[in-house]
Amino acid sequence: MTEILLKLTTRPEPFPPYVRERLEDDAARIIARYPHPRSALLPLLHLMQAEQGYVTGTGIEFCADLLGLTGAEVTAVATFYSMFRATPTGDYHVGVCTNTLCAVMGGDAILAALEQHLGIGHGETTEDGSLTLEHIECNAACDYAPVVMVNWEFFDNQTPESARLLVDALRAGQRVTPSRGAPLCTFKQTARILAGFPDERPGVLDGEAGPASLAGLKVARERNMTAPDPEGTR
Repeated sequence: MTEILLKLTTRPEPFPPYVRERLEDDAARIIARYPHPRSALLPLLHLMQAEQGYVTGTGIEFCADLLGLTGAEVTAVATFYSMFRATPTGDYHVGVCTNTLCAVMGGDAILAALEQHLGIGHGETTEDGSLTLEHIECNAACDYAPVVMVNWEFFDNQTPESARLLVDALRAGQRVTPSRGAPLCTFKQTARILAGFPDERPGVLDGEAGPASLAGLKVARERNMTAPDPEGTR
C-alpha cells in the first residue's frame, strides 16, 4: 500500500472529463443509497477498481472530492482493506488461502506450486496481465479446505494439480465456473458488482450449502440436539 501513499505527495492527474462525467453518474447512484454520503466510500472504492483495475491516486482524489473527505482519510480506508489493490491487477485475481486449516490441508503447497508454475510471487502479475497471484486470509470456507478464490469466487477442495489446471484454463480464455454460482467475470467486472451494480450473469444465485457445510446440522438432528434457551443462559 506504500504506492498509494507515494501518489498522495502530489495531486494526481484527474480523470478525463468524459470519464469523470460517467463515473459521477455511477457515484451519484451509489451515494443515494446512504443517509450519510461518506458511508458510500467502500462501494466507491470498488467503483474505482472497476474503472482502473486498482485504487490509484486519481481514484482516491475522486472519492475525496465527492464525499467531502481528505485524500488521507480515503487512503486510510483503502489501505486498511485487503480487497483494495494498490497496484495493477490482472483479469483474474487468484487468491490462495494459507490460513491455518487451508495450510494444514495443503494451501501452502498450492501457493508454492502456482508460484513455480506461473513464475511469479505473492502480489505479482503475469507478464501478459492475465493473472495476479496472492495468498489471502480466511474467507470462511474452511469446510472445503484448501480453497482457492478467483475474483472472490470459491474453488473448493483444491490440490496443486487442480490449481495449475485452473490457472491454465483462465490464461487460455476458457469459460470457468466456480464451485458455486455463475461463470467467472473479470476482476474489473467483479469490482463493479461489489460496488453495488446488478450482477446479471445467468446462474449467479445458483448453488446451495453442500454436505460439508451441513455436517454439524446433520449430527445435531441425529442426536436431537437443540439450542439452549436464551432465557436460561443469563
